[in-house]
Amino acid sequence: MSALTDYTDTIIFHLAAQAHVGESWERPYETIDTNVVGTLNLLQTVVDLDLDIAKFDTAGTSEEYGNIDGQMEDKHEYADDGRVLLSERSPVNPTSVYATSKLAADFLTMNFHDAYSVPGVTTRMFNNYGPRQNPRYITGTVVTQALERDVVELGNLKPKRDMCYVSDGVRGHMHVALEGNPGEEYVYGYGENISMRDWAELLLEVGSSEGHWDDPEIVQREDRFRPGDSDVEELLVGYEKLNEETGWEPEVDWCEGARRTIEWYANNTEQWYGRVDWR
Repeated sequence: MSALTDYTDTIIFHLAAQAHVGESWERPYETIDTNVVGTLNLLQTVVDLDLDIAKFDTAGTSEEYGNIDGQMEDKHEYADDGRVLLSERSPVNPTSVYATSKLAADFLTMNFHDAYSVPGVTTRMFNNYGPRQNPRYITGTVVTQALERDVVELGNLKPKRDMCYVSDGVRGHMHVALEGNPGEEYVYGYGENISMRDWAELLLEVGSSEGHWDDPEIVQREDRFRPGDSDVEELLVGYEKLNEETGWEPEVDWCEGARRTIEWYANNTEQWYGRVDWR
């Protein structure tokens, strides 16, 4: 039976997920149930109700790329300085339960596009950060510890990530949903990466200059590492496709993004104090 309501101008943004890599190892069944079965439930509902929607935007993750498989080195693109540049054409190699679950959600979205013409698009936004983020992510855990004590305890500080401020991420989703082609993938981020040690030091430097703390010490703890060899060494995005098709590009640089983020955490202690994992 056809839907009774006209949904032709409706866009579904599917961002719901268990989105913490570390927790995906602690709660693997919940992660799969939420991220895979949850996506399937939404897509099947669109089909069952015969909803004629404008777009179904499934949020993926840069973690889906994982580390380079030696057998696939010649399939990758490289920046002028030799770094791997990740785009819609890059091979995927998920190394965590979280990444695997998000890749499955991506494929389900494309399956339903191919089989039932659900106008799905998938996005892989590179490492999001900003105000209101769960304090268990790297940016929040650095900032909240620095606000509360003189030591910032972190896990592996060598991996490099492409850090994308939340408002740029939201604009990316909007551009993909409004201008992207159904059945296609779009990736985006800041377009530069930074080691987790340098990112922590940048946050601490910005916070110090704004008077939020003095000079906290960074301590690396092995018990905060991801299990085994599951950590992703380096992520760097090439967002040319989205830029060429929609004009999207990042607007907030790292220092300004860090300043806005730190200010929010400093002024909203009650919203994160009971949610940190470092006490």
